[in-house]
Amino acid sequence: MTLKPRFCETDALGHINNTVIPVWFEAAREPIFDIVNPGQDLTKWNMIIAGFTIAFTAPTYYGTEVTVKTHISRLGNSSFDIVQSCWQHGKQTAQATTTMVHYNYQTEKSEPLTDNVRQQLAVLTGPVC
Repeated sequence: MTLKPRFCETDALGHINNTVIPVWFEAAREPIFDIVNPGQDLTKWNMIIAGFTIAFTAPTYYGTEVTVKTHISRLGNSSFDIVQSCWQHGKQTAQATTTMVHYNYQTEKSEPLTDNVRQQLAVLTGPVC
């Protein structure tokens, strides 16, 4: 996903605020959400975030496009890890790993991913998608 940082996303030092980049990462996960929950119907939502870690490796600046790269790094029985990174001027500025769980809100338990979902997610494994 490529985006152009907005002025309102900057901090007092002229960098993109660190609270903004996780929001960008969530937006870039939407195609994955659509695999696990086609149409992203909130009445049938079936995912939770079990964990999220982020490292800021360089400042991200206003006024220049940012590319968010996303891939699946681990595919388990009912969970999977998404690794994402921000790139600006050919330099990585942030990287995050999010663990998603296929979840049933009625039973409050995880559920195995279907074979169809696993196959679609497997296509997204690798260093960069």
